[in-house]
Amino acid sequence: MSGSEKTQKSEQKKKKPVGRPRRLDPDVMVATARRIVEEEGVAALSMRRVAKELGSTPMALYHYVQDKDELLMLTLSGTAAAFPRPELPEDPRERLVAVAVHMHDIIGEIPWVLDILALGELTDRHALWMVEEIIDCALACGLSPARSVRAYRTIWSYVYGDLVFRRAAARRAEQPSRREYFPEMITEKDTAELPRLTEVKDHWREYAADYEVAAELDAIVEGLISRGTRT
Repeated sequence: MSGSEKTQKSEQKKKKPVGRPRRLDPDVMVATARRIVEEEGVAALSMRRVAKELGSTPMALYHYVQDKDELLMLTLSGTAAAFPRPELPEDPRERLVAVAVHMHDIIGEIPWVLDILALGELTDRHALWMVEEIIDCALACGLSPARSVRAYRTIWSYVYGDLVFRRAAARRAEQPSRREYFPEMITEKDTAELPRLTEVKDHWREYAADYEVAAELDAIVEGLISRGTRT
């Protein structure tokens, strides 16, 4: 075979059309997306990134999901079901507190979920039983439907906010040499403007450490029910 014939055949091989991307396994696709979110956060997740890791194309992913939000929903799916439901008390007020504490506990074990929930309206269907329980208990405690929904929102705001704060504190703890600003920034010069903070600043960390989520949620529920049934 002459050199020109070899060159011609080589060029033909290069021009040979590329076959279709390999068929995706939806479970592998979701697992890949979840790993990216767990390790790098929601901002690192994109259809292009997942496709690249799977040796496919972004368009191939759209055969399985409409957009990134749906992919995120799938990454959440089943996370709550991995945790067994606790034995709950019969009393609706105690039951409400117990469900709220359980919600706090399980999300605390899967903190990456917070980044997805922060996007709003994305949730795991298997977690909706907790919302159902809270609404049902609030109604049983005498709250109206409207106040029951607002009570859930208040409880969720506390749970979410506390977990975000705890995660931030854990990250700071990983950098022990990092400078601490509060409450150290408060000095005796601030007594006139900030008398109460000046008074407790030296004990701030001690007081803050003596903090139980269940007790705080109990206080929140007590206030919600007391206010909601007053009229």
